[in-house]
Amino acid sequence: MVIIPAHFTLKHSILSNSLIAFVLVIFSCKAPTTQLFNGKNLDGWHVDVPMTDTIPGAPESFIVRDGNLVSLGTPGGHLITDKSFHNYRLDIRYRFAGEPGNCGVLVHASTPRSLYGMFPKSLEVQMMHENAGDFWCIVEDITVADMEKRRGPPSEWGITEGKKRRILNLTDGSEKPLGAWNEMVIECIDDKIKVWVNGDLVNYGYNCTAHQGQIAVQAEGSEVEFSRIVLTPISELSY
Repeated sequence: MVIIPAHFTLKHSILSNSLIAFVLVIFSCKAPTTQLFNGKNLDGWHVDVPMTDTIPGAPESFIVRDGNLVSLGTPGGHLITDKSFHNYRLDIRYRFAGEPGNCGVLVHASTPRSLYGMFPKSLEVQMMHENAGDFWCIVEDITVADMEKRRGPPSEWGITEGKKRRILNLTDGSEKPLGAWNEMVIECIDDKIKVWVNGDLVNYGYNCTAHQGQIAVQAEGSEVEFSRIVLTPISELSY
């Protein structure tokens, strides 16, 4: 039973109902999502392909085909968002269109061409066939459990050329058969990064040296199609 105070007036009732309605609206609203790839063109992105510095009219590395974003693999380079992002979930749907090989998504990207005159400073989430979910440190670093087992001797760790920058993922067999679409989810909260492939948790790192930055897609040797790249703001990691 609800007891209404004697001094409760119609004005109080109206204000109370308005407040309740406002709270319900706030709690019912889902976090706004951003379609980083609009299915039509590369608006919101820019291309950084070193070959174009010296070869005017070099072939395109990234195109839109049949509603998909396509990394053609060569010439090598990156497709980079114009904006920077912080605390988000990326939902990515991708597949190798032909011969499988290498590709990746970079998070917390910043200074261009910081490694080998090609890769922007960032943390790479690997998409290479049969290695999806590995971390690669690109002038940024991250910590994982079982670090020596997954990265090698500490004396060889590093974030620049010639160092052990690869951190193995947690699973084998999470990728779909060639030609099928894979679902990759990357969550970034402050200094933490968590990755799933087709529902399997494949990597989790913390103490990342970058907390925000641009997002980039690689052209690194193999043709890869992306049908979805969606960003959702989040305030905590999924478990």
